[in-house]
Amino acid sequence: MQYCEPLYFLIFLPIVVLIYHFTPQKKRWIILLIASYLFFISLSRFLIIYLFIATIWIYGLGRVIEKLQMERNEKIKQCERAEKKAIKKLYQAYQRRYLILGVVGLIGLLVILKYSDFIGTNINSLLENVNTSIPIYRFMVPIGISFYTLQGVSYLVDIYREKIQADHHLGRLALYMSYFPQLMEGPICRYEQTAMALFEGKDLTSMNIRFGMQRILYGLIKKIVIADRLNPFIRQVFKDYQQYDGGMMALAMVCYTCQLYMEFSGTIDVVLGSSQIFGVSLPENFKQPFFSKSISDFWARWHITLGTWFKDYIYYPMSLSKPLKKLTKWGRKNIGHYYGPLLSGTIALFCVWFCNGIWHGDAWNYIFFGMYHFILIFSANMLAPMISKFYEITHISKDWFWVKVIRILKTAFLVCVGELFFRAHGLKAGLEMFSKMITDFTFTSFKNLTFLNLGVDSRDFLIVMITCIIIFIVSLCREKQIPICLSIETKPLVIRWTIWYGLIFYLIIFGAYGVGYIPVDPIYAGF
Repeated sequence: MQYCEPLYFLIFLPIVVLIYHFTPQKKRWIILLIASYLFFISLSRFLIIYLFIATIWIYGLGRVIEKLQMERNEKIKQCERAEKKAIKKLYQAYQRRYLILGVVGLIGLLVILKYSDFIGTNINSLLENVNTSIPIYRFMVPIGISFYTLQGVSYLVDIYREKIQADHHLGRLALYMSYFPQLMEGPICRYEQTAMALFEGKDLTSMNIRFGMQRILYGLIKKIVIADRLNPFIRQVFKDYQQYDGGMMALAMVCYTCQLYMEFSGTIDVVLGSSQIFGVSLPENFKQPFFSKSISDFWARWHITLGTWFKDYIYYPMSLSKPLKKLTKWGRKNIGHYYGPLLSGTIALFCVWFCNGIWHGDAWNYIFFGMYHFILIFSANMLAPMISKFYEITHISKDWFWVKVIRILKTAFLVCVGELFFRAHGLKAGLEMFSKMITDFTFTSFKNLTFLNLGVDSRDFLIVMITCIIIFIVSLCREKQIPICLSIETKPLVIRWTIWYGLIFYLIIFGAYGVGYIPVDPIYAGF
């Protein structure tokens, strides 16, 4: 069962909503928890045991860390002022041990399940010359493990930082870890964002139901009309890229970037719409990323919850660590007030992008993808003073329309190149495809219409372009902060229903399904 399948939005979700509505408010969290576990079982069967282990693990260690904090506070109240610092330091060390135990346990399980094959294969490649090898273990990986692992880590770290208190209700914590709308593809939530709202059991309201269903419909159009329709073409070109010229590589690269965005953001729309029906607001994961004017801006708008997680739990802790603070101090003195802090920031940035790459999958092309974006952001940081000087000397404003357009197009191109490596079947294939795109770029495949004979014809491309224009207009309105749903709500009833029924029929008529179409699997569910 997947979010964009009829089984989910026509059967599973309505049944859960119906049972939820007729359940007493104080017991509604139980319905959501049962639904979440059933949803997980439909995806990963008995592998739900890993979710149970992770939940109990963070529950117990969170309670232990909180207990140490309470003991520390009691001792501080009873001791002399001179002893307080020593007590704080002692108990911080105790807490840190349990925090490290909790984080290592969560991340360690993720590494064993997800990366054992990759690590073993690469070690054996290094050992080939000495005629020895290590055994390679392959494990079944539960859907969503990367997402709920990061949620578990953030929960423990936030207790350690005393941003939140440990939850004494195991059921509430279990629901936070397993909530079915976000389980497969995110967003990655923090405990304080969703746990209490999930447990509250809010009443269903007509507005939440309407807006939730409208967002689900919008997400389904992205996924089924665009992403699924482009899938046969993308699969064929990336599979047999040696048979096509550089022009086809470029077209496949752009099509895949479009597919990835429509599939991922469309699924997130379904997720956020599903949760809105229950009155639970999940954090937004996209903010019109293709209006970005730089790579840094793009990653502040794309998969926002993953980016903020890396920033809060890797980048800032590393930047504020004693070794990097000393390096920053040295850098300010010897390199300057701009490049000095950039030195330590770059080390933290490297770690973030290495983790970002490997988080997406156990293959070298994912690591390359992370390093590619690291180099782009690092280069932009290094060149920032010179670029600012250029604008100052030439009296060109960054706010000029055509300057904005050029920056947006440049960013979009760089993103597309990164996605080429992201989608390729391995790093070698990605490098060969990119090389072909540069050295063998021709329009032969367009002139002889080869690109229309790979599972996607001229009608398909026309439907995709028209739908992309609709999505662009909606995105532009959001960028201009025009509340589309609220604006439609103010229209007469006839107009409102005409719009929504029109979109329903648009999905039914132009959705890619049936003979000849292979729906794209939830891309980020595999990460």
